Amino acid sequence: MSSAPMSPLRQRMIEDMTIRQFGPKTQHDYVRVVADFARFLGRSPDRAEPEDLRRYQLHLAAEGASPGKMNLAVSALRFFCKVTLGRPAFGERLATVRTGERLPVVLSPEEVALLLHCAPGLKHKAALSIAYGCGLRASEIVHLKVSDIDSARMLVRVEQGKGRKDRYVMLAPDLLELLRAWWREARPRGWLFPGRDPAQPLTTRQLNRACHAAATTAALDKRVSLHTLRHSFATHLLERKTDIRVIQVLLGHKKLDTTALYTRVALKTLGAVKSPLAH
Repeated sequence: MSSAPMSPLRQRMIEDMTIRQFGPKTQHDYVRVVADFARFLGRSPDRAEPEDLRRYQLHLAAEGASPGKMNLAVSALRFFCKVTLGRPAFGERLATVRTGERLPVVLSPEEVALLLHCAPGLKHKAALSIAYGCGLRASEIVHLKVSDIDSARMLVRVEQGKGRKDRYVMLAPDLLELLRAWWREARPRGWLFPGRDPAQPLTTRQLNRACHAAATTAALDKRVSLHTLRHSFATHLLERKTDIRVIQVLLGHKKLDTTALYTRVALKTLGAVKSPLAH
């Protein structure tokens, strides 16, 4: 069955995003938002008026949309109006939503060890160990290549991470031995963690499923995701008195304020602070 032809307006929006080198997920999300806006209007979105944008936001709020979904709609529609339609003033009525700041879930070193022990297979144990041992994001892990592991300098090269920046992170000896064991078992040639099709990398969804399976087997009483291992990496470094600016570089954060969040969950560091009531 052939798919429906793409409208010229959608094609132009995709081309506008391609020119600006938006990632596939961003393009997909933006197109989805504009398509939903068009369904709400009941007509082509290029015929919308500023008041229609406001009505759409009220519609999303009435449906109980999360702040993240609301703000995604703002970003997508502002881009559509400003760039694709050439009407920058249209997006001025769109209001962003302030999101509540929640502290990240952090595992103890013992809980991390148990989680890794319960990983479903050597490949996933190695991948999850990189998440904790190097503080990498899921997308960064699945796009690692065998050549990114620099055993001579004990570094891992992260190519084009978030923000399209390369960086290096440290490689612990124990992690290197685990990666070598994985390489001896699977002999990966290109991708360090190939998917079912060896020409393609493991997907982030598959990696997240492995993490959830390990957390279930380990019977952890915390809500664990792959990003929890990255949070734990940063927090444990901070508790070991690693300079926060070094942690910022290792995580690939653009702003120090983002890294500073971990000062609020580093319990050993907080516990070492003396109260003014202490004598």
